[in-house]
Amino acid sequence: MACKDINKIHKEKMVKIKAIRNSIMKNKTEKKGLIIVNTGNGKGKSSSGFGMIMRCIAHNIPCAVVQFIKGNWQTGEKKLLKKKFFRECSFFVSGDGFTWDTQNRETDIKSAQKGWLKAKELILDTKIKFILLDEINIALKYGYLNIDDVINFLMDNKPYFTHVVLTGRSANKKLIGVADLVTEMKLLKHPFKKGIKAQPGIEF
Repeated sequence: MACKDINKIHKEKMVKIKAIRNSIMKNKTEKKGLIIVNTGNGKGKSSSGFGMIMRCIAHNIPCAVVQFIKGNWQTGEKKLLKKKFFRECSFFVSGDGFTWDTQNRETDIKSAQKGWLKAKELILDTKIKFILLDEINIALKYGYLNIDDVINFLMDNKPYFTHVVLTGRSANKKLIGVADLVTEMKLLKHPFKKGIKAQPGIEF
């Protein structure tokens, strides 16, 4: 088939797709604050959340982060936001590190509950339009926080136009049920299995 014919067929196909999309988008007029869940065993849950934080900053949307579990780990996102974008994005760390490092359930529970108190304060602040609760799903999985308390607060108290993103593996089924947007990252390959350790810019 001649190149000219291929280009013509492509254009005709794209015209049809454009017409279909225009028809679909005609009815998509509502706006609301979303409950977003990033979960699954694959990489990208926190990365996606912080990508949305960058978008908020670019659009002058006030935002905030409460980071559960990771504790004092010096992640790139924490360094960047605290140093360069502290006016645009509040950043709070809850916890002393990963559960296998802290090895103290009582301390982990206190840290998670302290983080949730801060999260509720930020969510209720109508000036802040986007809140990332990084790794909160892990705190919920281990029972450090009560899933019903978290869901009831989000459903009953979250301002209508405020977005809340909850990341971490093993998201609770109840949380998935009430969320507006749920993405499950699936692991296909990971360099860790080849003996390659976590690297700056990739994992943190």
